[in-house]
Amino acid sequence: MRAQPRTRRAVAAVVAALSLVAALAACAPEQSVGIDVPAQVEGPFPEATLAQLEGAVANAMAATGASGAIVGVWAPWSGSWVTGVGTQSPAEGAAEVTADMQFRAGPITRAMTCDVLYEAVAQGKAELDDPVSDWVASVPILTDVTLEQLCDSTSGIGSYTPVLLPMWLANPERRWAPRELASYGLGQGRVGEPGVAYRDSDAGYVLLGLALERVLEAPAPQLIDEYVAEPLGLDRTRLGALPGDAVLDGLYAPPVDGGKRNCLEPSVVTDVSPTTAFTDSGVVSDIHDLGRYAQALAVGALHPDVDDRFADPKPAGPRAPSWYTVDGGTRQAGPLIGQFGAVPGYTSAAFSDPETGLTVAVVLNNSAGGAGFGAYLAWELAAIASKAPAADGATAPQSGLPWTAEQYHAVIADAAICAPAA
Repeated sequence: MRAQPRTRRAVAAVVAALSLVAALAACAPEQSVGIDVPAQVEGPFPEATLAQLEGAVANAMAATGASGAIVGVWAPWSGSWVTGVGTQSPAEGAAEVTADMQFRAGPITRAMTCDVLYEAVAQGKAELDDPVSDWVASVPILTDVTLEQLCDSTSGIGSYTPVLLPMWLANPERRWAPRELASYGLGQGRVGEPGVAYRDSDAGYVLLGLALERVLEAPAPQLIDEYVAEPLGLDRTRLGALPGDAVLDGLYAPPVDGGKRNCLEPSVVTDVSPTTAFTDSGVVSDIHDLGRYAQALAVGALHPDVDDRFADPKPAGPRAPSWYTVDGGTRQAGPLIGQFGAVPGYTSAAFSDPETGLTVAVVLNNSAGGAGFGAYLAWELAAIASKAPAADGATAPQSGLPWTAEQYHAVIADAAICAPAA
């Protein structure tokens, strides 16, 4: 009889524990988010399309001095191509590159950081027009710059990478504080009125990350994991250091006389500290995750109720074609939405068309040529895949792209950085 009170207390404890679990589950973010794109046809591209895709990658690798590349191309009506190309280095006997290797995804991180911003707004914890100075105490001069402008890269704040890159290459193990990185960008001065024009600003995305850590009371790696990677099922995507194995080696070809680069003897820069990147370009991923993320970004899967993220695009530059704009932490190239850029060792890009589902993700393992090569290769591959014939039972979309594959094949070849072999 004396056991009954203890039994009742045990039952009550179990009920209370279950109630707590249910309450926590109700407060947690959605753990599985669907991506509304056309169903992917199973199987490879036709041989003629595949040959063109292979030729595009070979051309880009030769132009950039990349010994290896990882590529994913998905055309839902026709087929897909996901592969590793080349080797880890130009050295004889170097290991082959495989499609499952992880790498630093670079400024694709920027779009993910903006995803976290929109989540903070959805939770009512911040507003897009909050001044940065409300959330980052060390920048009282930024009372006229908003969180949204940091996301859009229209704050007028400068970039730190051009100043710090030589230091990173010379001392790769040094750790950098986010505020230290941002200070170098702020030191470049501000250009124009906030919100008026696009200016590439890695410092702006670092400041946005610092603000979001305070808004959501969690470190940036946790925010990317909780609000981006987990809901989308990106199991190999995180903010931080590369894992110890199955990693694509990152290279950097040193300059030589004549303005070219020594692509035959590049430096291995895989181990440059991830603290150089933070919420601007610090995400590690693989090609499958990047393709899925590009699709989710394009269709607004994480924030389906937000209809103004891409509503006020700005020209990507004074000489950019009319079809190339920026907004919401992304680049818009015709119907494609995505992001691209470079970090020491890697040049990457990921784009997707929200209507057709056409998706391209690429990484080249030499960053000496700069950010543009990733975009140019992605746009060339997209142009090739956009014309791929429909598989049996499928229908090819009618829409096209405002550029040709031949156009960007030539752009890449003409911009080649590698010096002729001696």
